[in-house]
Amino acid sequence: MPAKLSVNLNAIAMLRNRRDLPWPSVTGLGRIALAAGAHGLTVHPRPDQRHTRHSDLPELRALIDDEFPAAEFNIEGYPTEDFLSLVEANQPNQVTLVPDDPAQPTSDHGWDFTAQASFLTPIVRRLKKGGFRVSLFSDPDAEDITAARDTGADRIELYTGPYGAFHDDPDAAKRELDRLQKTADAAQAAGLAVNAGHDLTVANLPALAERIPHLAEVSIGHGLTADALEYGMAGTIGRFLKACGW
Repeated sequence: MPAKLSVNLNAIAMLRNRRDLPWPSVTGLGRIALAAGAHGLTVHPRPDQRHTRHSDLPELRALIDDEFPAAEFNIEGYPTEDFLSLVEANQPNQVTLVPDDPAQPTSDHGWDFTAQASFLTPIVRRLKKGGFRVSLFSDPDAEDITAARDTGADRIELYTGPYGAFHDDPDAAKRELDRLQKTADAAQAAGLAVNAGHDLTVANLPALAERIPHLAEVSIGHGLTADALEYGMAGTIGRFLKACGW
C-alpha cells in the first residue's frame, strides 16, 4: 500500500496569523484536504503559537470525529509537560516527538536516540499508556535505530530536509536517498514502521516512495501549501496522492 498523506496545516496557520482575522481558515482548508482524499491532518503547536494555535486543536479533532472518522490526527512537538497535556486533551491518533528548541523556525534534526534514551523512554511509555501511537523524528542514521526501538516507540519519522534541499543536485539527492533507504530498512527490521516528512514535493516524492516501498505515512506542509496557491487545495491533494503512488 502506498504511503498515507497527512497534511501539515502549520503554513496555513502562519499565513492566517499575519492578521487578526479568521482567514485562511485552518479548519476549513483541513476539511477541503480530507474531502479531496488526504488521509490525515498534522499540526505542530509551538509554545509561542506562531503557527497552529492551541485553540485550533479541538476544532480539528471535532472535524475528524464528525466528518472524516477514518482520517487520523497527528500532533507533533517537543515533549514539555505543557505539550503532553495538550496532546492528552485533544486525543490525536499519533504523537510525533520532535527535538525542537522553541526558537527554531522549523524542525531541522532528529533525536540522538542513544544519548536521549533516558529522557524519551518514560515519555513514550506515558503516551502509549494513553493509547497514542508514538513516532520519533529521526535523522537518516541506521546505527541509532536500535536505540529508537528500545524507547518503546511505534514508528520513526525520517527527517527528509537534506533530501529536499538538493532539489537542484540529483547526485546529492541520490546520496540522501541511499541514507534514507538504509535507515528505513533498519527500522523495518527492528519492528518500527516508517514515516517521513520535511520539504517533500510532488517532484521528489515518487523517488522516495520507490526506494522505501514500506513507507507508512508522509507529513507535508510547506511544499503542499505552496502548491495549493497555484492548484487549489483539492487539486493539490490529488497531485500529492498521485506522487505517493495512489
